[in-house]
Amino acid sequence: MDLDGGNRRVFNRLGSPSAAPTDSSKHQKVCYHWRAGKCTRFPCPFLHSELPHSSGPITANGSGAPKRFADDSGFSGPAPRRGPNFNNNHNNSWGRMGPNKVVRKTEKICNYWVQGNCNYGDKCRFLHSWSLGESFTMLNHLDGHQKVVSGIALPAGMDKLYTGSKDETVRAWDTNSGQCMGVIPLSGEVGCMISEGPWLFVGIPNIVKAWNTQTNLELSLSGPVGQVYAMVVGNDLLFAGTQVWSLETLQCLQTLTEHTNVVMSLLCWEQFLLSCSLDQTIKVWVATENGNLQVTYTHNEDPGLLNLRGMHDSESKPVLLCACNDNSVRLYDLPSFSERGKIFAKEEIRAIEVGPGGLFFTGDGTGFRVWKLAEPIATS
Repeated sequence: MDLDGGNRRVFNRLGSPSAAPTDSSKHQKVCYHWRAGKCTRFPCPFLHSELPHSSGPITANGSGAPKRFADDSGFSGPAPRRGPNFNNNHNNSWGRMGPNKVVRKTEKICNYWVQGNCNYGDKCRFLHSWSLGESFTMLNHLDGHQKVVSGIALPAGMDKLYTGSKDETVRAWDTNSGQCMGVIPLSGEVGCMISEGPWLFVGIPNIVKAWNTQTNLELSLSGPVGQVYAMVVGNDLLFAGTQVWSLETLQCLQTLTEHTNVVMSLLCWEQFLLSCSLDQTIKVWVATENGNLQVTYTHNEDPGLLNLRGMHDSESKPVLLCACNDNSVRLYDLPSFSERGKIFAKEEIRAIEVGPGGLFFTGDGTGFRVWKLAEPIATS
């Protein structure tokens, strides 16, 4: 795999200042104009914050955390052995939030803050942050591509991170310094990109390109029609869009038909396959006794979905990262689908990838960002 010399970018550590609005004692009435986002009175005699709820605090009962699967293995790799009652054992766990889980109200990022000209400062009723939640932090932001980053891959055992873009290139980055090591020109826009062992798979229109990053062997898998947006490898199978391929014979084994719009991303977790689509759903698939896949649970996500990735936090709890069609990423616990945080961007987030040590990466039209899941707070 030939690399052309590329621009060199160095990791820039970014701060994430946070501020909470404060209000002095005023009339216990919320300013109507502030709610509409157009109050010009200073000082204003009314509150520029919502009144606290009159209901008391929610008390937790003793039922514990949401029910999770006994096997907490990784998001890829061989699936555990299945018994005859496999489907019945796990279906009821999907989408069930435990009694201690509270659904966070929808938060909206301030459009004026994004453009750098919000005049309300701490008193703005909208979010002045690129993320919502305390379970992760942003470390770095890198750029270099001329268009949106649509794929990120981190091949096993390598010190290079690869990013693909709609600018028809793949860039290789040094994971230690953050420098761009080179550029790989392609013949079309990158729809998605994944890695499996030393192999790098890149989906471009009508074809999947495969490179062995250790031997530089290059292959082309023909068969898909149109742009390939979704790929994942699991159990010696390559899932590309709605097609299931055998990695041994490179033959198409099955075509999935449950989604009503484009399948944008696929994810293997334990014995399940998760798929997301512009039809505003995440579908959880399970293998039947005859080896075919069928849907066992459907999660609805109004904005539509662009990408899925999975990882485990420091307590080995599975976390699902969902890039949505509203320039955000939502983080969910599995299998309950209870939300634990949200990430925002100026442009659509087309790529997510996970790394070692709680690291994960998101790519959008401004480059890609490096995030890290928070470590648990030690208690004495």
